Amino acid sequence: QVHLVESGGGLVQAGGFLRLVCAASGSGFSIEDMGWYRQVPGQQREMVAVIPSSGSAKYADSVVGRAVISREQKTVILQMSSLKPEDTAVYYCYAEWRHYGRTNRKDAWGQGTQVTVSS
Repeated sequence: QVHLVESGGGLVQAGGFLRLVCAASGSGFSIEDMGWYRQVPGQQREMVAVIPSSGSAKYADSVVGRAVISREQKTVILQMSSLKPEDTAVYYCYAEWRHYGRTNRKDAWGQGTQVTVSS
């Protein structure tokens, strides 16, 4: 089983900078896509940025030009600048993974970390 541990988040002023880190622990698996989603109470969870094991990252339109996602092995980092109050949400780390030697993929989610951007 894959366990995702998130760090970062908290209270940030509008116009400020955010860095979220997520590390996957466990053994015997590989990760395909890895990234970040966010959710506001009463709304659906939405993708912020996802980076595949190979290929280009994808970003939500709302964060293009403000977010950079990077990845090293089983750790993914999201950096966002020029934060806005509408970036306030619970941010969840996500990983699509599979056991070595198997083709079926599974989803894993972190516990979530609150990000609050004050105006």
